[in-house]
Amino acid sequence: MDTPAPAGRLRKAPEHFLDRDGIQRHLMESRAGRRGFIRSAFAAALAGGAGAAAAQQAAPADGDPAILALPAHSRGLGQPVAADGYGMPSKWERNVQRRQSPGLTQTRQASVSFAPLQSLFGIVTPSGLHFERHHQGWWDIDPSQHRLMLNGLVKTPKVFTMDELMRLPSVSRFHFIECGANTGMEWGNVAVPTCQYTHGMLSCSEFTGVPLITLLEMAGADLKKGRFVLAEGADGSSMTRTIPMSLVTSGEVLVAWGQNGEMLRPENGYPLRLVVPGVQGVSWVKYLRRIELGDMPYGTKDETVHYVDLLPDGTHRQYTSLQEVKSVVTTPSGGQVLLDKGYYNISGLAWSGRGAIRRVDVSVDGGRNWRQARLQAPVMSKCLTRFSLDWVWDGRPAILQSRAIDETGHVQPGYRQLRAVRGSRSIYHNNAIQSWLVKENGEVANVQLA
Repeated sequence: MDTPAPAGRLRKAPEHFLDRDGIQRHLMESRAGRRGFIRSAFAAALAGGAGAAAAQQAAPADGDPAILALPAHSRGLGQPVAADGYGMPSKWERNVQRRQSPGLTQTRQASVSFAPLQSLFGIVTPSGLHFERHHQGWWDIDPSQHRLMLNGLVKTPKVFTMDELMRLPSVSRFHFIECGANTGMEWGNVAVPTCQYTHGMLSCSEFTGVPLITLLEMAGADLKKGRFVLAEGADGSSMTRTIPMSLVTSGEVLVAWGQNGEMLRPENGYPLRLVVPGVQGVSWVKYLRRIELGDMPYGTKDETVHYVDLLPDGTHRQYTSLQEVKSVVTTPSGGQVLLDKGYYNISGLAWSGRGAIRRVDVSVDGGRNWRQARLQAPVMSKCLTRFSLDWVWDGRPAILQSRAIDETGHVQPGYRQLRAVRGSRSIYHNNAIQSWLVKENGEVANVQLA
């Protein structure tokens, strides 16, 4: 019988290596043509964490005091029930936070925050860690004054209050939402060090609401002439997006007020947002106030000028909303450190806008050999799927990759395959295979293979 490999220890990535001042400095250096600040800030944070980790690992020869001596919480009276009316995370987890984009925009109201994927478990993103993308800041809207209007190719234009919407029969479904620009900084080459920054414009929640088709039918929608709907938000940017009726008539598109068992958070569109499974996040219009049914695409600014794909021949792809099959290893991943040789559980997330994930393969040698990973239940359509694989690290360099395959047979491409079609000047819809280099000293770095 083989002796099992000892379990290896993993040091977390430094999650706070860029503060607000650091982000501003990065913006200034980028404008001046210098781009080394992120790397230097990350290296300093990584080095600073090494000493603390070493001190924590040292244990006296006669035993671990955490076992031998009863701690205060085992000898005293704890906090009273409902000390806080709304429960908060432990103070020991305060570094697990959304982090602002280091270079997307120079105005914080029109920016992005990234979800800490490397610190999460399962498939559900806590509402307070859900990534954000705003075009003119977020609002906390009085739900009693919010209205949803339906017009266009309908017999009876309607206006709904929140109370009227929430009295209708509702459904709850789990779906991922991904910004079309997720992993966009990596199109040209390696740009950022950790999984939070490479893939963190991604989250997954249980959404509760009423199917949009139900509301359209209540308004007497012309389902023969009506081929597209226009969704409009109530924020200052008046975000508008065209949604094809094929998604609406399937019942997938929801007018949602609930997220993870409670009302939407203000940053996530409270009190009402659109849920468009499998489609890039900009179409999930927040602060939803109007739906118009029409017979052709509306050609709004955020689908003709912005959120388009630049191709190598200089042309643009428009209305490319589908999020293709994609995956990422979250542990071990960039910025983490393997402290020992031995057993590790490689874990990550896979998703596809075309449906459910059918299979995920993992490589530890840069794609020369692949092993099929375990898929953790539940596996649902257009939802994050957690995968894992047993791995024994022998102390030699390794390159970790994951490759997802969805139920339609689409296979996640490598960078060479993707760039052959899309070039390297895009921003949106980068679903290439991510590579993490495990160095001999255990440090994990973001790399790209030619």
